[in-house]
Amino acid sequence: MRTGIIAAGTWLADLIKFIPYYPAPGNLVSIEKEEVGLGGCAHNVLMDLAKLQSGLPLYAAGCIGKDAYGDLILKTVMEQRINAKYLCQLSSVPTSYTDVMVAKAGTTRTFFHNRGANAEFGIEYIDQIDVPAKIFHLGYLLLLDKLEEPDKFYQLKAARVFHELQQKGYETSVDVVSEESDRFRNVLLPCLPYINYLVINEVEAGSCYGISLRGDNGEILLDQVRLVAVDLMKAGVNTLCCIHFPEGGYALHRSGEEGFCPSYKIQSNEIVSTVGAGDAFCAGVLYAAHEGLGLKDTLRFANALAHFNLLHATCCGGAPRLKEVYDFIKVNKI
Repeated sequence: MRTGIIAAGTWLADLIKFIPYYPAPGNLVSIEKEEVGLGGCAHNVLMDLAKLQSGLPLYAAGCIGKDAYGDLILKTVMEQRINAKYLCQLSSVPTSYTDVMVAKAGTTRTFFHNRGANAEFGIEYIDQIDVPAKIFHLGYLLLLDKLEEPDKFYQLKAARVFHELQQKGYETSVDVVSEESDRFRNVLLPCLPYINYLVINEVEAGSCYGISLRGDNGEILLDQVRLVAVDLMKAGVNTLCCIHFPEGGYALHRSGEEGFCPSYKIQSNEIVSTVGAGDAFCAGVLYAAHEGLGLKDTLRFANALAHFNLLHATCCGGAPRLKEVYDFIKVNKI
């Protein structure tokens, strides 16, 4: 019987700069504080899962550089007792990194990314993976160049990878990066027939269909969120579609069960940074899916992990233990 979660894809260093506001083009703003953290979808999801200390087997896969940041990533993974057999260090390219600009008391963030080793992670690395995990999570698409190359039969190499993973017995999951482009539809939709769990935010979900899921005043449009989730299910999502946003999370199951849970209340001055909050939500969904939690409990658990994430500057610094999560959920009813 398969057990555990493998997360593959992006690994990077986050170079976080705190600024009072984002300047207009050509203008200057002072950096008030700097922090260095590790990030990327695979890193963040695995760290959040590892820090739960649930005993769940965890596995890492991806490409990093043979440099100081790559060494730090490998050291951190091994310290958390995550299996790093398929985390490959390459001497030809540097470890990917992102300059993260955090403005307005942590409520907005802007990313400047160097693709580095992540761009080298292709089918040849995934084909050699052989672990007894139950769920295989890949993220972020739109940053994994070799998996976004065209495929004769599947449109996209990533779609081929997901199908082959399912044939090997894995349940599959995917996340994408937020990007101002028209690539979402072309990259994500061909993969959906081979995806069990789709976990994306409202910007990414809307980008699949060229629409906004927010109204003229910035309010989330739950009816539109639901319609997009239905369309994504029709496009092929096998099991569960989750769309998250600062106000909460919505989920639609293949059975037709659906639900919305609001975020746990937090004051704006309590938010240190939103970096990694989406990945924390995703980690919560994956843990809940692995453990067979119901839809509403899945959303509560994912919202709780995202809430803890907001209390720390780095992607995973606020990650709680499993008991802390359930204690928090018990006290804070939503």
